[in-house]
Amino acid sequence: MSISEAESVVMEVLWRAAPRTAEDILAEVGPQQGWQEGTVKSLLNRLLKKKAVRAEKDGRRYLYSPRLTRGQYVSQESKGLLDRLFEGRVAPLVAHFSEQHKLSRKDVADLKKLLEELDDEQS
Repeated sequence: MSISEAESVVMEVLWRAAPRTAEDILAEVGPQQGWQEGTVKSLLNRLLKKKAVRAEKDGRRYLYSPRLTRGQYVSQESKGLLDRLFEGRVAPLVAHFSEQHKLSRKDVADLKKLLEELDDEQS
């Protein structure tokens, strides 16, 4: 399932708190995104078709909840990035960030700790 950048903004709202109405979503992200009610409803309809969200009738309105978890989305997106740009390998991704000076000292320390933990698990 491919989720656009605009759709991911709606999903982030739903991951923080659900169920939510289209009006709730509009109130939360509409002003900074420059979106009107029609835009939010269009995005919700696209997400419904993709089965990323579900809708439950509540009187004259619908309550939307995510079907796709944030963890599933992050896994999907990160795998897609690795596959498209780095032949599915993590090491070239980390090398790219280190070459571009995008890794802080804390990032490097965290990576070292993670590698030690992975090494311990495999021993």
